[in-house]
Amino acid sequence: MCRSIKTLRPPATPEVTDEDIRAAALQYVRKVSGFRAPAAHNREVFDQAVDAVTAATQELLDGLQIRGSAPARRGPHAETH
Repeated sequence: MCRSIKTLRPPATPEVTDEDIRAAALQYVRKVSGFRAPAAHNREVFDQAVDAVTAATQELLDGLQIRGSAPARRGPHAETH
């Protein structure tokens, strides 16, 4: 669907930054909405969607288990041990 969104799951991308996750979320919302940059009257809902997709992506990456390893817990949702 969004060819410019790169795979963020390790080991495809060993070091994923918050910026990588947000950029992928922005590309997704742009594709789904059909807007590269929304008009002022759509800016708030557009930004909320980017935030929601960013959070969902972070949660997904935090919970994925890579074969032979524990879930990769990182970011604000990570549990400390």
